[in-house]
Amino acid sequence: MADILMLLASGAEGHAEPGVLGLDSYQWVALAMSVLIAVFIWKKVPGIITGGLDAKIAAIRSALDEAKTLRAEAEALRAEYVAKIASAEKDAEAMLAGAREEADAILAKAEADSEVMVARRQKMAEDKIAAAERAAIAEVKAKAVTAAAAASRKLIAERHDGAADKKLADEVIAWL
Repeated sequence: MADILMLLASGAEGHAEPGVLGLDSYQWVALAMSVLIAVFIWKKVPGIITGGLDAKIAAIRSALDEAKTLRAEAEALRAEYVAKIASAEKDAEAMLAGAREEADAILAKAEADSEVMVARRQKMAEDKIAAAERAAIAEVKAKAVTAAAAASRKLIAERHDGAADKKLADEVIAWL
């Protein structure tokens, strides 16, 4: 007890490190780490970790390749539909021009027919001439209306869709 009092009086603090089997605590920690590393190497843990990472990398690469393929397909479809739209617009313009030419030809033919008819009927009485003129003009108008209605029906059927309906309805509502 006197030894302890002397140590306390001298101001020196003394404590003992725990030790087992002649090894200090830092030596036990080093030994435990060595055993842990040996077990990791023995069980091939780094290989398992790198194998899992390689599998994840391969899955990501596969997903990226699939995304590139899908993007290329989408761009091809987009280009195809742009070409189809352009072709449809050209076809519609060609049909409109054809309908106009046909209407002009019908009108020219009708005018020529009416001139021939008027020249033949000039010899008849004035009341018959007036009746013949009205009949010829009515026939020309009917043919022109029929041709224009057919061309309009065809053009409207080809160029008028749901979006055009909505736009037309919006314009009518705005006008009101």
